[in-house]
Amino acid sequence: MESLWKAHIRVQVIRLVCSLLLVTLLRSEVAESRKAKTDGTSFEYKAINCRPHSASLTDFGGVGDGNTSNTKAFQSAISHLSQYASKGGALLYVPAGKWLTGSFSLISHFTLYLNKDAVLLASQDISEWPVLEPLPSYGRGRDAAAGRYTSLIFGTNLTDVIVTGDNGTIDGQGAFWWQQFHKKKLKYTRPYLIELMFSNKIQISNLTLLNSPSWNVHPVYSSNIIVKGLTIIAPVPSPNTDGINPDSCTNTRIEDCYIVSGDDCVAVKSGWDEYGIKFGWPTKELVIRRLTCISPESAAIALGSEMSGGIQDVRAEDITAIHTESGVRIKTAVGRGGYVKDIYVKRMTLHTMKWVFWMTGNYGSHADSHYDPKALPEIKGINYRDVVADNVTMAARLEGISNDPFTGICIANVTINMAAKAKKKPWTCTDIQGITSGVTPTPCNSLPDQGPEKTKACDFPQENLPIDSLELKKCTYSIKHA
Repeated sequence: MESLWKAHIRVQVIRLVCSLLLVTLLRSEVAESRKAKTDGTSFEYKAINCRPHSASLTDFGGVGDGNTSNTKAFQSAISHLSQYASKGGALLYVPAGKWLTGSFSLISHFTLYLNKDAVLLASQDISEWPVLEPLPSYGRGRDAAAGRYTSLIFGTNLTDVIVTGDNGTIDGQGAFWWQQFHKKKLKYTRPYLIELMFSNKIQISNLTLLNSPSWNVHPVYSSNIIVKGLTIIAPVPSPNTDGINPDSCTNTRIEDCYIVSGDDCVAVKSGWDEYGIKFGWPTKELVIRRLTCISPESAAIALGSEMSGGIQDVRAEDITAIHTESGVRIKTAVGRGGYVKDIYVKRMTLHTMKWVFWMTGNYGSHADSHYDPKALPEIKGINYRDVVADNVTMAARLEGISNDPFTGICIANVTINMAAKAKKKPWTCTDIQGITSGVTPTPCNSLPDQGPEKTKACDFPQENLPIDSLELKKCTYSIKHA
């Protein structure tokens, strides 16, 4: 049944991708969040901060022919513009063209802006990808025990950094890396497209990201983050091409993003087993809204499985998923420790799903053999409401941990229409506790119905999170050549 289901959805996914791209292009022209006027090298857009200084990549020897390496041009340009960090910062403009480059690092008080016809092409020359130590909350690389290749666009210990454009493109050319991964030839973990570490006040917006070697966007150990208006596309079979992964981050807003992925569209993380427990840096105060996802083998939103530092106060609303394995999935295991609590999800519209709700307490992947089997995760306060789903194989698969049940589950005002060949038993529940109200089909006995008067249960908190007070300004530029 599972192989037939996957074969069926892959036949349709190409049509859906084309439709999604068309919708994205149309929306990009009319949505205020993507409003931009471009006339030569004069343009306007919205950002957390505007810059009084600017330059073009071509001022530093950049060649947009798709063949010439521009790694040194990016490094030289960013180094030159660093002199303006204490003077309001600077913007580096990437004009139309195909700009081949290896990894490069950003600076504080800096904006990288991609023209609508600019394409950054990730180099396939491994010498242009420096190697970093593993993340301290992970203890090792995800693909290999050693370090990890630096992300294409990287930064650490930054303040006020923006990566944006007029829907310019970043193409990771990931096929090279996927082949190396499948052949088990990688000595280090694959690079991501964008990673910012230990940073504050970040904006990543109005870009198209294609074919990442692994994760696409990875803010980690950071705060006050806006991710907005991204279109992210990767082939469904591509390994670990998660869309957006906030990791040990505080005060983050993800909105108006359209993702077709080989893995989870959004994966919320906070460290792995004993390393994440020791580092102790949770992800909290996260808003996800107006997300559209296609991920036939993963979730629209995943919490974990690397959640050992804790995940708390996540608010997701207006989520659309099509041909996706599950709507929301919580992934954890014995040895993870940490917690996932105070999770609020409302207004999900789902079409052709394997599961609507999925909680897994036996996700077996571990960093190494030194994890503590007594480190049990705490999963509580999980709230879902106002969900409509059709063509669903199974309503829910909810599996807690023996002697460590998942508690405080609340599901209200949910209508799930089952597929013609759905499982005979739509709900599977073990080691969970909670309540439901107004849910169809009838949930398992572990989630007793509280009656129609309780359909307004599972509500969002009424107060806004601080990130919603961070507004974008209208910025206007005319490039002055360096």
